[in-house]
Amino acid sequence: MLTTTLIILAVFIIAFLGFVVYDLATAKKRKEVYRVKSTLTAYLMLLPAVILAFLFIMLPILYSLGYAFTDYYLLKPNDINFIWFQNFVDFFKELATKGTLYNAIKNTLIFVVGVVPLQIGLALLLALFVNRPGFGSKIFKVCFFAPVVISLSVTSFLWLQILAPGEGGLLNALLGVFGIPPHDWLRDPKTAMPCIIILSAWQGCGYQMLIFLSGLSNIRKELYEAASLDGANWWRKFWLVTWPGLRSTFVYIIITVFIGACRILTQPMLMTGYQDQTVTLSYYMYQQGYTYRWVGYSSAVALLMTIFIGGITLIQRRVFREK
Repeated sequence: MLTTTLIILAVFIIAFLGFVVYDLATAKKRKEVYRVKSTLTAYLMLLPAVILAFLFIMLPILYSLGYAFTDYYLLKPNDINFIWFQNFVDFFKELATKGTLYNAIKNTLIFVVGVVPLQIGLALLLALFVNRPGFGSKIFKVCFFAPVVISLSVTSFLWLQILAPGEGGLLNALLGVFGIPPHDWLRDPKTAMPCIIILSAWQGCGYQMLIFLSGLSNIRKELYEAASLDGANWWRKFWLVTWPGLRSTFVYIIITVFIGACRILTQPMLMTGYQDQTVTLSYYMYQQGYTYRWVGYSSAVALLMTIFIGGITLIQRRVFREK
């Protein structure tokens, strides 16, 4: 493994140096005003970030891509054999049995369909609310953004206390005031995933709220004044002025929220465990790779997941492209 890493690193360094030489030669050929010393200084300043990106992003991706076609077992790192597409065949065989993998894909799709519109809708409503001039708008911005800075682990344990079964849970205690009996929210297949969806939308919408606010700040106020002179109500202003101004921002948000939703792992892991009603594809991949130690099969699942997410992302960019 060390030899392979050194070879990949050497190829990467050669490619980086080749890009630097090509940049300098192109600038000289076009007779652009430049100085070799300042250009090299700029690339040297970029080099630490590039090396970190290579070590912690590119290198794991390359290794995972290679392991997807092997029978790599974590406890036998020196006994790796290429089995080509056998991992992918096993994936679809497991899917056909409608077992844990089938539930993982189904739960992931349910989570994505539920959390993406809910989180984006909440973020847009919060952005429109705090964007109005008035007393306390900055305080509301801080309050709405606060859950984002809290780690998902802490947030999950917090909601575990809220959704705890019996009368000890905060939600059950509140419902008990109205005579509603306690309920085990995270063990009931009908309520476990909706609870995780609500938690995730609440925790993440503050970040998208800030992005929407940056988009709202770029819309010219003269457009709203002109709409008011034409007698437009708040809905017409939103549909004809606000929404077109937020189109590019919305495309970015829906893509990033979709990608993040497909990779859900922490919430079901900490709140429910490896249960059929809440297991997700990332959780399944984690179990296969780290609990059962089948790194090769887990890498194949990761590759298929990446292809799926990348394909849907390209479709989204195509559908929401600027006219």
